[in-house]
Amino acid sequence: MLKKKLQRFVKRVSRDRSWFTISNFLTIIRFFLIPFIVVGIIYFKWVLVFILLLVATMTDLFDGYLARRLNQQTALGSYLDPIADKLLLFSSFASLAFVRSPSFKIPVWFVLLLFIRELIMLAGTLIMTFLHIEFEIKPTIWGKLTTFFQSVFIFWIFCCYFLTWNPVKTYSFSIVLLALFSIFSLGHYTLIGIRHLKR
Repeated sequence: MLKKKLQRFVKRVSRDRSWFTISNFLTIIRFFLIPFIVVGIIYFKWVLVFILLLVATMTDLFDGYLARRLNQQTALGSYLDPIADKLLLFSSFASLAFVRSPSFKIPVWFVLLLFIRELIMLAGTLIMTFLHIEFEIKPTIWGKLTTFFQSVFIFWIFCCYFLTWNPVKTYSFSIVLLALFSIFSLGHYTLIGIRHLKR
């Protein structure tokens, strides 16, 4: 069953006349930047990591814009873009939590929350796939806000380091806010999945 689904996905991607577009190329660049960002965090190369994160963020901003502007939206891009975002953010948070953070340490419980969130969403996707339920992988407004605030938070941590800030209360509030957004967006995706199941 899963094999058939994969075959259908491959056929869908292959039907795209020009899947190698500028927007997809930018998304692929984001994938390649992830291991360099993780290695940079391991060796405490904060300036390099900050620059790589900035480049990755720029590719994320421009790939969607160019896809719409140049009418280059593809099936492959619709799958790769959210996967690249999730891998980039999760690997960054996990590395900063288990290795070292330039300023405030990322709590382990927050990384575990993100990991469990992604596992639940993956499980829901697999369930609907095995039940032959047609659905579209499309980020909701709450999912986009969660990704946006997570990205801003990582840059804020680096800014605190470079400018020698120590706003402890802001940090604690931000972590709690990010956790609430992650939980709320998960609940929103769960409701969407339940609606598909009811159909």
